[in-house]
Amino acid sequence: MELEAVKLLAGAIALLPILGVGIGLGLIFGTYYEAISRNPSTEPILFKNLIFGFAITEALAIFSLGISLIILFVL
Repeated sequence: MELEAVKLLAGAIALLPILGVGIGLGLIFGTYYEAISRNPSTEPILFKNLIFGFAITEALAIFSLGISLIILFVL
């Protein structure tokens, strides 16, 4: 297999965690809105947790994109 083909495959495999990020964000926001609809008075507390969970989950997508770009253009 040629080196360029291996780099493309490795870059694509490095982007697989983005599928999990999409599922995770859907679960985070879905459960947030479900909790708010059940008990609206807890919204200020839950919003802080929502933003923290969103930031941590989105960081995984940014890291996997960075690794993929390093594989494609640096190595």
